[in-house]
Amino acid sequence: MPLARSLSITSLSGLEEWDEEFDLEDAVLFEIAWEVANKVGGIYTVIQTKARLTAEEWGENYFLVGPYVESNVRTQVELIEPTNPALKRAIDKMNSSGCKVYFGRWLIEGSPYVVLIDVAFTAWNLDKWKKELWDNFSIGVPWFDREANDAVLFGFLTAWLLGEYAAQCEEPPHILAHFHEWLAGLGLALCRQRQLPVATIFTTHATLLGRYLCAGSVDFYNNLADFNVDKEAGDRQIYHRYCLERTAARCAHVFTTVSQITAVEAEHLLKRKPDIITPNGLNVKKFSAMHEFQNLHAQSKNRIQEFIRGHFYGHLDFNLDKCLFLFIAGRYEFSNKGADIFLEALARLNYLLRVNHSDVTVVAFFIMPARTNNFNVETLKGQAVRKQLWDTAQTVKERFGKKLYESLLVGQLPDVSKMLDKDDFTMMKRAIFATQRQCQPPICTHNMLEDSNDPILTCIRRIGLFNSSADRVKVIFHPEFLSSTSPLLPMDYEEFVRGCHLGVFPSYYEPWGYTPGRLL
Repeated sequence: MPLARSLSITSLSGLEEWDEEFDLEDAVLFEIAWEVANKVGGIYTVIQTKARLTAEEWGENYFLVGPYVESNVRTQVELIEPTNPALKRAIDKMNSSGCKVYFGRWLIEGSPYVVLIDVAFTAWNLDKWKKELWDNFSIGVPWFDREANDAVLFGFLTAWLLGEYAAQCEEPPHILAHFHEWLAGLGLALCRQRQLPVATIFTTHATLLGRYLCAGSVDFYNNLADFNVDKEAGDRQIYHRYCLERTAARCAHVFTTVSQITAVEAEHLLKRKPDIITPNGLNVKKFSAMHEFQNLHAQSKNRIQEFIRGHFYGHLDFNLDKCLFLFIAGRYEFSNKGADIFLEALARLNYLLRVNHSDVTVVAFFIMPARTNNFNVETLKGQAVRKQLWDTAQTVKERFGKKLYESLLVGQLPDVSKMLDKDDFTMMKRAIFATQRQCQPPICTHNMLEDSNDPILTCIRRIGLFNSSADRVKVIFHPEFLSSTSPLLPMDYEEFVRGCHLGVFPSYYEPWGYTPGRLL
């Protein structure tokens, strides 16, 4: 019998000296995901929004485990010494054995503890661990799949961490480990194979094979029960990934998903019915005061309008007060997320607005991370020009106000013809000349590495939405997740959503995790 199948049980009775019930203060919870302090997709939001309540409930016994990414750590994590003695000994032992493990607080609401593991530093173990993976689970991972190789490294390192922590505990530990998605799932399977005293939970927020099948124009939901999963995964060259995900689902003591439709999908594709459905939660109190929400909407909309002024400088021939902001956001899955349908709809909307001579302008944002090498120079120049125009206007305004004040101070009405002198007009003319632009406003805010093959840009070229003056629908492709530290659009995702008028998510493959509820 395959090891994964023999370990596929839900009872905790197999754990040595572990009662079915125990005091929560005696337990330690490790929550393990590739997106801890490392934004890749929606799981980052899931963990970030639940962290405060989980940290309040578990206190000093709650630890998030993720990969160490230096660029993220600099802005999101405060590195400190471990507070838990057993965990400190475990981390020290791993570091002395050739690993790099960091401990700190994630700078989000709740400030949870995080354990970050540098997977690249231990890449020299990859071949050895791949052999162990094959010997114990009969799963082979090809050398060219970097993401799967990272999953192997991360899985072995997290299992090492949990095993070392259990060994360093002075009394028999009560360890709960909650693993999210296939990238972290190998650690769960290794915990079971090594018979570590760890109760395991595996949550899938979507299935790998489901994503790939939907992206391949398959009638997915009507044929869910009929797929030959091994063949379909092999045909798409993701069989090794699928095996990692399925092994984690089958080995977990408790298997969960985020929605009923994903539960049905997991039952057919991963061959295990979820034990429980755990819908993602929302902090609804943040959005309960309507007047406050309206004020926040106005503030966020003003910030988006400032970006628009810079992006379209020289072609700002539309009224921003009659401008609607639409957006689509998420993983860059062109068909699965419905970006293809959205673009086709925008092209038709542009035609209708033009033939009806409408004075309404629609600006559609595409917030989807893609491969880039830097910001677009023209986009950066637009924001610099906008700022320079603002500074010029403020300088002229101050000089005008000073002359007006001095005139009123001596009891005279000001001579309007003398309020602006030659220098003022020179400054304003220079500012106007700076807004002259020979090219169209850019569609993409960054330099794409493969723009000729990019699905969104290719579709835009076909439908002809080039941000010309005649177009009533403008398109802005922002191939990077939003951040408050960005020099272009310094806004977090939630702030951006508040400032827009409509979010459009015509997904074909939708696990119904967060997207619908967050946009209400």
